[in-house]
Amino acid sequence: MDELPDVAATGADGQPLSLRDLPRPLVVYFYPKDDTPGCTREAQDFSALADDFAAAGVHVLGVSRDSVAKHAKFIAKHDLRVALASDLDGSVTEAFGVWGEKQMYGRTYMGVERATFLFDRDGRLARAWRKVKVPDHAAAVLEAARAL
Repeated sequence: MDELPDVAATGADGQPLSLRDLPRPLVVYFYPKDDTPGCTREAQDFSALADDFAAAGVHVLGVSRDSVAKHAKFIAKHDLRVALASDLDGSVTEAFGVWGEKQMYGRTYMGVERATFLFDRDGRLARAWRKVKVPDHAAAVLEAARAL
């Protein structure tokens, strides 16, 4: 993937959301599940840096396959300051190649890979982080975004 895919999700407000229509530069981060420890920490870290991303002119969008209702509860519970989108049909996770086989506790299952993608003003992929480890990740993404 060299440029922002032409795919749509549903915003946390229940409205359709075309990724190509979002302001750029754009950070799209994928996470497995609302309100789990790693995913909560990642959303909180991006939220803590929301003003810094905004000052750099960078829009941030978190995507999971959770429902709009779950996103709304997740945002309210943790006072999140980044936009979230629901990918119930899996079209966004498929387009970004982040839906696949995972393993935990010896069990194999299908799920969302924790990954982040940074797109420049022209919608070209500037940087991708795959198999993300949460600590310090949001700060590293901000640093890369500022360097655009």
